[in-house]
Amino acid sequence: MTTFDTDVVVIGAGPVGLTLANLIGVRGHRATVLEARQELIDYPRGVGLDDESIRTLRTAGLWERVRPFTVPHHVVRLVNGTGQVLATNNPRTEEFGYPRKHGFVQPLVDRELAAGLDRFAGTGLHFGHRVVGLDDHGDHVTVTAEQLDADGQAVGTRTVTARYAVGCEGGSSFTRKWMGVRFEGDSPSTRWVVVDVADDPIGTPSVYLGADPRRPYVSIGLPQGIRRWEFMLHDDEPTALCDDPAFMRALLARHVPDPAALHVINQRTFTHHGRVASEFRKGRVFLAGDAAHLMPVWLGQGWNSGIRDATNLAWKLSAVLAGEATDALLDTYTVERRKHASDMIDVNMAAGTVMKMGRLGGAVRDVAASALNLVPKWKSYFTELRFKPMPRYAAGVVVDQTTLVPGRARPGFKATRRSKGVAALAPFTDSAGAVSPVGMQFIQPRVNTADATNVLLDEVTGDWWTLATWGTDPTAYLDEAALALVGRHRVRLVSFMPETQRDWAERQYASAPAPVTVVGDTTGALKDWFDVRACGLVLLRPDHFVAAACLTRQASRALAALREAASLTTGPAAEQAPHPLEGASA
Repeated sequence: MTTFDTDVVVIGAGPVGLTLANLIGVRGHRATVLEARQELIDYPRGVGLDDESIRTLRTAGLWERVRPFTVPHHVVRLVNGTGQVLATNNPRTEEFGYPRKHGFVQPLVDRELAAGLDRFAGTGLHFGHRVVGLDDHGDHVTVTAEQLDADGQAVGTRTVTARYAVGCEGGSSFTRKWMGVRFEGDSPSTRWVVVDVADDPIGTPSVYLGADPRRPYVSIGLPQGIRRWEFMLHDDEPTALCDDPAFMRALLARHVPDPAALHVINQRTFTHHGRVASEFRKGRVFLAGDAAHLMPVWLGQGWNSGIRDATNLAWKLSAVLAGEATDALLDTYTVERRKHASDMIDVNMAAGTVMKMGRLGGAVRDVAASALNLVPKWKSYFTELRFKPMPRYAAGVVVDQTTLVPGRARPGFKATRRSKGVAALAPFTDSAGAVSPVGMQFIQPRVNTADATNVLLDEVTGDWWTLATWGTDPTAYLDEAALALVGRHRVRLVSFMPETQRDWAERQYASAPAPVTVVGDTTGALKDWFDVRACGLVLLRPDHFVAAACLTRQASRALAALREAASLTTGPAAEQAPHPLEGASA
């Protein structure tokens, strides 16, 4: 067997590369991170952290280390030039276990992501390594990096061999250029100047998007007393003007008294981009984060979209590295992630258009916003962030709920008529809703088990496959082949129960042919979820998305379809490396 220096070479030590390396390490594999800089970037960049990303940080065992650098329930208000609130974004849901929006200080979070790599033997972060060469040999990759001194001068080269390589080195990605893929979209010419200050002179905790026709701006309260402003530069204002202290004081004078006294910790200019790579994979080389897609900052989704990439790719690489899936599983990465990234770019670009309207367009916008705020349904559309496209995988590691055909999943579970000899699911069940949960992220309420009280569901189900039923023993519906597949791929069997029935179920299922974890639904959230969906069984992926949903009697068929959709291997179970964080608090 050929021995490689590492399992995965990660190019770039930004948040996406560091998160990916941690997720690979936490599942027992090796990662080597190569970074051209001599240290992590030390100024704030991303400022918004979503609940989905926190769920990933928990999987990586880093959430409690990151949490002190965040503030939950970050409220965003769109205001016009007179200060009138046009829309408020303040979602109060915690369906995934955490508040939906957090503010955060990125340099401090990145530092914890980097320190997290120290937990894993064989995983390392190497600064001063600028990648200049990539070779895909069919069964492995070779990555060549120049070793740089403190002045950025090359003093040597280093070659690293690995099973796979992932480019996470940002918008100017060497990896993407090596792949030769298109980088599609727009790069508007509008420039912005961002200013971060310590000792926040305003002190309010929220975010204001100033759709001011005179000069659009952003004002953001961040943890640890940091305040961020962003100001749009007009076309006739040269970028060099931002180096003039008098000009910068004039920009800030409308927002804070005595701008000359501010403690500025970062100032830079930038443009917004809306671009996405045509492919995220070429052979054994992948793209993630800004290397794969660039999006405007309006909804705080650049950082979070990159973390979604890392979440999706990490478990798939881990499954292939462990011999639990064939290389074909990795083809689903582009299929699943590219569309959502593209949709998110479109929403961000639209938000930017609303922000930058001139006087006439702004007046029309303000009247329309006032009218919409009078209608509760439309007001909640903005308040609850329902305009943000939630990830839903319509193709990839999914099974259609109606037909149980692998690889595709329609958004609705009911078919209007029989076609091609396939019967619709509708004749077998009634449901209060007609939307399929397949391809969507599963909820995460607090639950009880025999060993834990009031814990988040992910602490029980873990970070690999889960087969869960409502109110019944999942083993009752699995044939011999399905039980073998459960054992081969470490599928955790779970029975969701009303808390009132948990003790009974634990005794009843003690003699089941495979271990069953009984979960007490203490809040009623799990019952409510199943109550409006036409399924009594779900198969959850390692990233907590629903891979399949069906009636309990269809369990074995659904599991067989999932095996095909995920390109899972058959045969005796491979010997698994122990989880590096087994038993540790996340």
